[in-house]
Amino acid sequence: MSAAATSSLAESRLLKEVRSHEVAIAELNNLPASRPVYQRNGNLFFRTTVQKATASEQKQVDMVKSKLQKLSSS
Repeated sequence: MSAAATSSLAESRLLKEVRSHEVAIAELNNLPASRPVYQRNGNLFFRTTVQKATASEQKQVDMVKSKLQKLSSS
């Protein structure tokens, strides 16, 4: 497999991951603030607030976008 094909596959995987996190953020924004949610951490799920789960998802989006930017700049 060529380097361009590998880069393209990695880029498409990262784009799918960004979309997945953005959908999760949108779903969390539609929940009432008082509702508890369960957030996955490794193989376990922990009960948390909507705000904390949204902040965590936003951090994940930012991390993936920075990886995507590094990949596209190289």
